[in-house]
Amino acid sequence: MTTALFKHFILIMVFCSQMAFGAGSGLVPSQTASAQSAYQKATWVWDTEHIRSNPQEVLSFLRKNQVDLVYLQVNTDIPASCYQSFIKQAAVFGMKVDALDGAPEWALESKRHKITDFIGWVKDYQQKAAAAEKFHGIHVDIEPHVLANWKTDQADVIRQWQSNILYLRSEADKLNLPLAADIAFWLGNYKTADGKQSLSRFVIGQFDSVTIMSYRDTAAAIHQIAEQELKDAASLGKTAFTAVETRPSKEGRYISFHGVSLDVMNKQLVQLHDLAKVHPSYAGIAIHDFDGWKDLK
Repeated sequence: MTTALFKHFILIMVFCSQMAFGAGSGLVPSQTASAQSAYQKATWVWDTEHIRSNPQEVLSFLRKNQVDLVYLQVNTDIPASCYQSFIKQAAVFGMKVDALDGAPEWALESKRHKITDFIGWVKDYQQKAAAAEKFHGIHVDIEPHVLANWKTDQADVIRQWQSNILYLRSEADKLNLPLAADIAFWLGNYKTADGKQSLSRFVIGQFDSVTIMSYRDTAAAIHQIAEQELKDAASLGKTAFTAVETRPSKEGRYISFHGVSLDVMNKQLVQLHDLAKVHPSYAGIAIHDFDGWKDLK
């Protein structure tokens, strides 16, 4: 290709990119977000209506805040075409998107059909989507500790949860997709159903990556409560994100960055990165969630 033709090709590509993202959207393709960020960032987008009603606003915020990985909830009321468009546009900025879903009841064997339905939707979506529109992986948020029978029959809930996790693992493998999960930082305080290992090590061992819900409002406190899971993940050859909260919490002001400025949180995240990067498993920081983060001053 001659120099003149090459320059002409580049101009066409830039023009097409600008047309795809809309004039005045403020989005200009460049290098990946991770290349510009001091650490890898992830976030949850639970209200998937955003990608139908205002996808450019979401992408602009994620781009501005240098997000690398998006946990995007699967909502079957949202057309697949909205997911396809969003994932394709996110990829231009180096963002990967995981299919997100889950509920405490997903830990119960009687509710396994909900996992099956979710996996079935993802399978159908992946088969119909173009390469640039496919999900990067699967991300689940189950949290069985909020179930009423966690207090009354904890051992049985743990047994069922382990069984459903193994089912999830096998189904994700069939789709050839990485499997990730949100986990509580205190899982190491509990044992598996057979009592042979910590629940933390079992759960982390079944996933490719975990996001530790290490919700505190200072870097030192976040690192302190996430440290054991980071160590467990390292010993198991897995990766782990530390995570912070931006939504209001009934557990106390120290749980969340809600009510403080974005600048205050960002300074703590930089410090957290410096503390956590010594762990071989450390993958980055996840901010919960898009709506809470967006609302910080």
